[in-house]
Amino acid sequence: MSAVPSCVAFVPARAGSARVPGKNVRLFAGHPLIAYTIAAALDAGCFSSVVVSTDDAATAEIARYYGASVPFLRPASLAGGRSPDIEWVDHALVALEKSGDAFDSFAILRPTSPFRTVETIRRAWAVFRRAKGVDSLRAVERVSQHPGKMWMIRGDRLLPLLPFGPSEQPWHSSQMPALPEVWVQNASLEIAWTRVVSETRTIAGSTLVPFVTEGHEGFDINEQADWWLAEELVRQGEVVLPDIVRLPFSRQSLNSGS
Repeated sequence: MSAVPSCVAFVPARAGSARVPGKNVRLFAGHPLIAYTIAAALDAGCFSSVVVSTDDAATAEIARYYGASVPFLRPASLAGGRSPDIEWVDHALVALEKSGDAFDSFAILRPTSPFRTVETIRRAWAVFRRAKGVDSLRAVERVSQHPGKMWMIRGDRLLPLLPFGPSEQPWHSSQMPALPEVWVQNASLEIAWTRVVSETRTIAGSTLVPFVTEGHEGFDINEQADWWLAEELVRQGEVVLPDIVRLPFSRQSLNSGS
């Protein structure tokens, strides 16, 4: 029986956010938003370590309170609004390896997806482990706005984003059920073999296995409207957040060790 591959869970939490300022540590249903991702990752039992990659000391303090490891701070040069994931992932893997912690694989669990549960993570980990010959796994869901009905503006002309549909019945003039099935990635999770980073200089490689999320598992908070909707989903009991056994973070709870 083959050994279970080791996996580190990365929770990226840079300080800057233009659309929802401070969203990673903003209070959501009583706890900082990042706490739900940390709790789910720890309770899933799939990871050798749960590491938060942040450029912010205050975020690091909150992450440690909820049980994550923050062995380093991310350089500011890797924490900009346009910084690609490959930069901070490579930085994290190299820093961990230098400290003696090397892993067969890594997962990315973004804190803006609070409805990802322990069961979500375990299902995805099982799919990844069963997949043969793949570089990575990525969470996807069916698109709500089909790219076949999207356009590009070039000068004063409107051109279809996908010009390859049947000429007798263009996609942009077809009903949704007649369009080809398309999936979009969401923020729930990604898992990849560590070798992919050094071999391809990407976080996904070229051969991916899909992980289809269910219900609100892939819900992502990107805009203020998303935050309001997420709060309403919790109030209405439409979703269940990961369990957090600690008291909400505060200086007092930190000092008391609760």
